[in-house]
Amino acid sequence: MLKIYNTLNNQKEKFEPINPNEVGIYVCGMTVYDFCHMGHARVMVMFDVITRHLKRNFSNVNYVRNITDIDDKIISRALENNEDIYSLTNRFIDEMHQDEKSLGVLSPDIEPRATDSIDKMIEMISSLSKKGLAYQGENGDVFYAVRNFKEYGKLSGKNLDDLMAGARVDIESDKKDPLDFVLWKKAKTDEPSWPSPWGDGRPGWHIECSAMSNHFISNHFDIHGGGMDLTFPHHENEIAQSEGANSCKFVNTWMHVGFVNIDDEKMSKSLKNFFTIRDVLKNYDGETLRYFLISSHYRSPLNYSEANIDNAQSALKRLYNAIKGLDKNVEDKSLINTDFEKKFNAALNDDFNTPMALSILFEIAKQINIERTNNLKKAGALSSELVKLGNYIGILEYNADEYMKQGTELTESDITKKIKQRESARSSKDFAMSDQIRDELFELGIILEDSVNGTTWRRK
Repeated sequence: MLKIYNTLNNQKEKFEPINPNEVGIYVCGMTVYDFCHMGHARVMVMFDVITRHLKRNFSNVNYVRNITDIDDKIISRALENNEDIYSLTNRFIDEMHQDEKSLGVLSPDIEPRATDSIDKMIEMISSLSKKGLAYQGENGDVFYAVRNFKEYGKLSGKNLDDLMAGARVDIESDKKDPLDFVLWKKAKTDEPSWPSPWGDGRPGWHIECSAMSNHFISNHFDIHGGGMDLTFPHHENEIAQSEGANSCKFVNTWMHVGFVNIDDEKMSKSLKNFFTIRDVLKNYDGETLRYFLISSHYRSPLNYSEANIDNAQSALKRLYNAIKGLDKNVEDKSLINTDFEKKFNAALNDDFNTPMALSILFEIAKQINIERTNNLKKAGALSSELVKLGNYIGILEYNADEYMKQGTELTESDITKKIKQRESARSSKDFAMSDQIRDELFELGIILEDSVNGTTWRRK
């Protein structure tokens, strides 16, 4: 039984699709004006794990993730670069797909671009206008009338009076209420525009996801997700738009991925404290990065540091080392322990608990290492099971012998760094990590020797 934490109700709930064995899931994708950073990577990878698990359990899963290819940041960057927006966005869409491939992220079933759905957005805005939920200001922009939607704030838990107290008054706006948000922006000089009943212009950001999820899935569907920063105002505004236009519930289950932090501050382009996926892949392989991103629960904050990624790399190599050199083509199915898969699936069914799922993989690896000396066939069967379960979450997808050859040429600086990490682990009495670092170095041909004067090393 799959349980998912629903942001709408702030609790885990049994997941039951609207239509049996059919799941519609929509995830807010990237705004394509720059390279993707680690915060984007976490959303990409976590929803890849989530949809992989859904597709193993439901016969028909429709995973839609949009691309925002028109907004203020895109227009600004195109002007800076002296290029048209289509050249800019097409280039960064290609770069995004390359990043996905490096991280082992499977493509969504549908990946609509905002600029291909302008007509759907205009239809929805027209519907909102007819229902008294949208109006055109004197400046030509069209706004959503927030106070006319009585349930505004039900996702984020925000109170209209509190929002009003903190609202920024824009003297250039023709809003009737500071809480109202833009649905359609009147065309400006040198900006892309499309014809509409309110004059030439372009859509606001929030309307695109309401219109595209409605068109590519339904006006009422199972799961909507994205980063935690989208809960308010983006997803709150989506609910207001979609339920206002369609007069029915929009989404049953809302899922939000936690932040990637640096020094306890959210990683983001606006704060200029971000690392792009490309930056990190200069020093680590994509599967190590994927392992790091799934090593904590998707709703928890994830602290970015080289030490934490190094630990992920060490852990992944321990799994590869366990399966190295074993025959995984086992005909005797009785040798395979099905309890491991049951526990693994139970972990993922508990709100996609990837840390628990990974711990099951290490249980198997431990058993493999025991059986290597007792029963090689059983070790091979366990190895086959380990690879199968690892593949379910997108890891252990390489040949173990080839993977373990990566990065074997350690420099003295690399070795010194590892020794310091081990000393730190020993000081904090994390002896499991201390042993893990020693074993990793040994696999790479480095022998550590401890004495009262400290730790020295030599090559095998």
